[in-house]
Amino acid sequence: MGNFAINETFLQRVEMLQTVLKNNIAGLFGGNHKSRTYGSSCEFVDYRNYVPGDDITKIDWNAYARFEALYLKLYLDERQLHTKVYIDISQSMAYGSSSKARAALQIAATIAYLSVTELDRVSVFAIRDNEVFEIISAISGRERYFAEITKLNDLEFGGECFLSDAIIPTQVGYGDGLSVIISDFLTDHNYENAIDYLADKKRDLLCIQVLTSEEINPKIRGKNIFYDSENNTRSYKKNINKDIIRAYREAVQFVQDRLRNYCNARGAEYMLVSDNRPIDEIFFEQLTELGVLK
Repeated sequence: MGNFAINETFLQRVEMLQTVLKNNIAGLFGGNHKSRTYGSSCEFVDYRNYVPGDDITKIDWNAYARFEALYLKLYLDERQLHTKVYIDISQSMAYGSSSKARAALQIAATIAYLSVTELDRVSVFAIRDNEVFEIISAISGRERYFAEITKLNDLEFGGECFLSDAIIPTQVGYGDGLSVIISDFLTDHNYENAIDYLADKKRDLLCIQVLTSEEINPKIRGKNIFYDSENNTRSYKKNINKDIIRAYREAVQFVQDRLRNYCNARGAEYMLVSDNRPIDEIFFEQLTELGVLK
C-alpha cells in the first residue's frame, strides 16, 4: 500500500491502547494460562519450538538429539495459546481508496499486539482466491512483533476470496486459541464451512466484517455504471433512486444479519466495523459491547 497502514504513529497508538486496556481483557486474549480444553493439572501435554528467552530447563534434549531442533515441553497449566488472524486481501477489500484495506490491516495488527502482550503466539495469514499465505509465523513477544508486523504493508490486494476453500485445507490447533477472520464478507461464495471448521476445532472465533461508510450508507444518486470490484468484466447500469437505495440497504442488512446469526449459532463472535472508525473506538466500544473487554 502506498501510504503505509502500519507505521510508527499507528504502533504508538496501539501501545497506548494496550496500556489503557491492561487488566481489562475478558474473553479473547489469554496467553500463557490454563487451556479450557485440558483441565488444570500439571501433566505434560505438548511441545512447542524454543524461542530465545524461554526457560532452557524446559528444553527436551532427547528431542534435540533426535530432530536437531530445540523444543520446549508444555504442561497443562502453561499451554501457550495461538492466535491466528486471516485477512481477506481480495480486490473488493481495496474498495474505497484502500481505506477498507487499511482498516483490515490495522485491526489485524492491533489484535496481534494484544495477543503477544498476553503471552499468546500469533500467526497472520492472507487469503486471495482459494489460497492461504502465511505472512507472520507464530511470533511471541513484543520484540518479534515489532520486527515482523510491518510485513502487512507489503500485501497487495486483488483477485477474489474463497474463505472456505482456503481455510479448510489448513492445519489449526484444537482448542488452543483464537481465530479471527477479517473480511467484508460481500460474496456469493461459501464462508459458512470455514466457520464450521474452526468452530468444530473448538477454537474461539471472531468474524470482523469491514465495510466502507459508503457501503453501509450510500450517498450516490442518478444514472451510474457499476463494475464488480472482483471482476471488472461485469458491469451494471442503474438509475439510483430512493427505491434502489432502500433495496440496497435492506440487502446489506440481510448480509450482516446472515453472518451475525450464523456466528451466533456456532458460538462465534461477530463485529461490524466501518472503515472510518478510529482503531481506539473499535477496541474500546465495540469489543466492550461484545463482552470481550470488561
